[in-house]
Amino acid sequence: MFRTKEDEDDENVDDDENNSGVGLWLGWLSGGKRLRGTNKVIMREAEELGGVPRSDRYSSRDWFHNTITLLNSAILRDIMSPVLVVTSWGTFLAILHEKLLRKSAEAASHMYFPAAPHSLTMSALGLLLVFRTNSAYQRFAEGRKIWETIINNARDLYRMCMLYENEIGIDKRRRIQRLLAAFPYLLRHRIRPNLVMRRLDDEEYERDPENTILLYQDNGPRDTDPEAAIVAKNEEELGQSRRKTRPLYWVDKRTLPWRLLPGEALEYCAKAQNRPLWVCDRMARELRDVPDGPKFSARERLALIAITNKLSACIGGAERIHQTVVPLNYARHTLRALTIWLFSFPFAVVKDLRLFTGPVLFVMSWLLFGVYEIGYAIEDPFQGSLRLSILCDTIRRDVLADERLRATAFDLEEKVEELDELVEREGEIVDEIETMTNQTDVNGTDVNGEDLKEIMEAIETITTGAASENSTQPYQ
Repeated sequence: MFRTKEDEDDENVDDDENNSGVGLWLGWLSGGKRLRGTNKVIMREAEELGGVPRSDRYSSRDWFHNTITLLNSAILRDIMSPVLVVTSWGTFLAILHEKLLRKSAEAASHMYFPAAPHSLTMSALGLLLVFRTNSAYQRFAEGRKIWETIINNARDLYRMCMLYENEIGIDKRRRIQRLLAAFPYLLRHRIRPNLVMRRLDDEEYERDPENTILLYQDNGPRDTDPEAAIVAKNEEELGQSRRKTRPLYWVDKRTLPWRLLPGEALEYCAKAQNRPLWVCDRMARELRDVPDGPKFSARERLALIAITNKLSACIGGAERIHQTVVPLNYARHTLRALTIWLFSFPFAVVKDLRLFTGPVLFVMSWLLFGVYEIGYAIEDPFQGSLRLSILCDTIRRDVLADERLRATAFDLEEKVEELDELVEREGEIVDEIETMTNQTDVNGTDVNGEDLKEIMEAIETITTGAASENSTQPYQ
């Protein structure tokens, strides 16, 4: 491992801390964990990725850091309102109970509630919360698998296009590459609407007419969209199809993914209702027009189009997760049961906990509402749980940005083919010489074995030299 002056300075500082012992211990607990054998500290997350502190794998050794940063928890911020209400309710009942105890113990006894109902219903409430969280995590994992499929198919399509570049043509191959690089961005905009678009009537942002393009929002309707339900009903029953006027947006065509779209494809794609699907259709059309050749037939064409079909299927998979929400009845029933359970819980514990009822209820409400909120946050992983920007950039770099470096894997030497032809020619020469051994030459003398041996040695020397030259020649 290379050492720099910074490493030496860090080591000197660490030696000073080791002398005290306390500084190193507190620094490890609050700042991160050290790699064995190095002076580097793994920070939990960079500010560019959101700034949420975390360990490399959420190690149990980071318990102290996770505890002292509870107030910075994003989940706690999201559930702060119900947690404070429930805590205030528990604190109010605890204070009321103390005042009643001072005046009349009999009056205070009317506040007590048996603990058996809460003990019996806790299992049912836990099942409701666990089932919702598990189903939400399955959607999260499935969403990541969909993007894994997109990454793998994008790489496969790029590889196939490079293998058959001579048959496809350089210009057509580059158009397909640019469409392929733009595909993940357009899909990301469809399942996460209004990501980079500005409304035309928004005066806060200044629009440059030369470098912008006008378009409508590209987002699929949700299953719970009332407007889409009314339109569908009118089309089925009355034959009418009236939709509300959609707001017009603009984007800078110098930004991603618009600058990736080749030529006139930018204008046509911007007008499309489903832009990632339009890109798949255009790539399939480009591949359909590749002419047949000695090394390119219907089999290769269908293999390439099959990859675009897989990309198109990923659009449907992502839309299914984004547009289909957890059943409303189940979500409401779980939330209502949780609220009633927490609001009635102080009556079962105020006799024993007294003034500690409020703090205990704060912890329990934070725990239970937090589990519910986690399920809600990850049920649509495309709204922030998955960092789609990193995945989109990965695909773009694999199929477009690193083109020159990756192309070296496909540029084999032409001399390899010449060597194969030379070996075939050698076989033909051997056959001719063997035929000559049974005949006489032009002078009337026979071709003896020594003459044949000299000819064979000369041919072998030529072919061996060509092979060695080819083996030492590097790839271009």
